[in-house]
Amino acid sequence: MRYRFTLEKYKGGRTRHACPNCGKAKEFTRYIDIQTGNYLADHVGRCNREVNCGYHYTPKQYFAALQISPREKDYQRQRVAKPPERVPKQISTIPFELFRESLRKHAENNFVRYLHILFGAGITSELIKRFYIGASDYWNGSTIFWQIDVRGRIRSGKIMLYDSATGKRAKELRADGSRLNKITWAHSVLQKRGIIQDFNLRQCLFGEHQLAAQPGSKPVAIVEAEKTAIIATAYLPIFTWLACGSLTNLTADKCRVLTGRKVILFPDLNCFDKWAGKAKHLQALLDCNVSVSDLLERKASKADKAQGFDLADYLIKYQPEDKALPDEIYIPASVSNTVEAIARCIEAQRRKKAA
Repeated sequence: MRYRFTLEKYKGGRTRHACPNCGKAKEFTRYIDIQTGNYLADHVGRCNREVNCGYHYTPKQYFAALQISPREKDYQRQRVAKPPERVPKQISTIPFELFRESLRKHAENNFVRYLHILFGAGITSELIKRFYIGASDYWNGSTIFWQIDVRGRIRSGKIMLYDSATGKRAKELRADGSRLNKITWAHSVLQKRGIIQDFNLRQCLFGEHQLAAQPGSKPVAIVEAEKTAIIATAYLPIFTWLACGSLTNLTADKCRVLTGRKVILFPDLNCFDKWAGKAKHLQALLDCNVSVSDLLERKASKADKAQGFDLADYLIKYQPEDKALPDEIYIPASVSNTVEAIARCIEAQRRKKAA
């Protein structure tokens, strides 16, 4: 069985099927008999949504359920063993009242204070409204980056503590001398406090809610950190900026909302090759154009690379209204790649700020 049955190799959409467990189209890879080229039963295969579904019914399980040997020539004529029943859990969401309460404490939010230093009150206010930047009392001055999907559901929020002067993440000094980032989740805190129970977290891309009001022709840019997506929005509003939180979260399932769009990935320094590999994987599975910017790799100094700079570290060297912003941001062909085009966007931001 080890050599006779294998998952079908990807040869376009016709080789991917609807999952018998979660029902998602073009996510199910079936097992084939390499001796005959025939499929096994419809439910024998693996769902590509490993985190959100996890269905995997192997040939071994199939033949064990039928109580026959795969060596029997007529095994395909035997009765079909039904797959195990599995009911996917409902996606949990944060109560709206708790979400709304977090939007009333901006004066106590260290990250918002930092944005005010960078951009002033006008642009900061726009960024707060666009991304629904919240505040938490879990740590004094901490920020909540709410994950709101394209349907407006509040999946959860990442709570992080920043230094209001530098914009760097605050770290806790441990007894052994190591430093621990102060990061947790809103649903975890609410569960500890007994406010909610049995929370089933299903993450989405940070900033995904913007897509509901953005035309499909507007290019999407994805970075790793929520902070970077917010800051980059002030500098380059020609993109819709999203954040994945980490490379492992940049999955086909989370990126399905980007179908039909032009997508540019902006990896942190020293991560270009990994993100390039991820881009090829996503493009093979999704109907969207995915490319990777090598801007940081080309421009970074050795010191920058040693610190693992991201796009925000590069952008904040310039003022948002500074027309000297370099013409080296990777912009898709549908957008003019000129200093003038970027300058016009920045000038519009400047006028809003002045107003």
